[in-house]
Amino acid sequence: MKISLHDVSKGRNGQALPAISLEFHTGSVRFALAETEQRPTVLGLIASGRMRPDTGRVSIDAADDPKALRRRVALVDAPAVSDPHPDVALVGVVEEELMFAGLGATPLHARRWLARLGYTELAGVPFGSIDPAARVRILCELAVLRSGVEGIVLVSPDRHGGSPDGWWRIAGEFAD
Repeated sequence: MKISLHDVSKGRNGQALPAISLEFHTGSVRFALAETEQRPTVLGLIASGRMRPDTGRVSIDAADDPKALRRRVALVDAPAVSDPHPDVALVGVVEEELMFAGLGATPLHARRWLARLGYTELAGVPFGSIDPAARVRILCELAVLRSGVEGIVLVSPDRHGGSPDGWWRIAGEFAD
């Protein structure tokens, strides 16, 4: 799968997102820089097919197919869009994501899922208190449970602190 953004922008004179072109594809990790608080989310929404750019074009495997893009690319941890509330216990976040994936979504299912990943002790911890690398691992693992997901757009993992090496390594593992 190959996603291409060709001179996409959003907002009057590109205020929400100035024109940007980039590509990302199966088997690789791509870092894209978008300055200001809102631009990373806007870029993530466009790159995952959840928002239309005002200018430019987004393609998936050389085709303009927003529906396929939305189905095949998960938007992960986008502020104010898909980031879990920081006060919700991890087990609650997992329950909801298991439900979206069409799987058993009870607290017991969520705890078993966390145990398989080695995060049993974090079940009752508020999501905002989860270590940044564990947060990225858990959210990416949950995203790929959804049917048809082949790619992930991870928005601003650096905003949670911690070493970039942690989330970059995890992103590489998912690309592999």
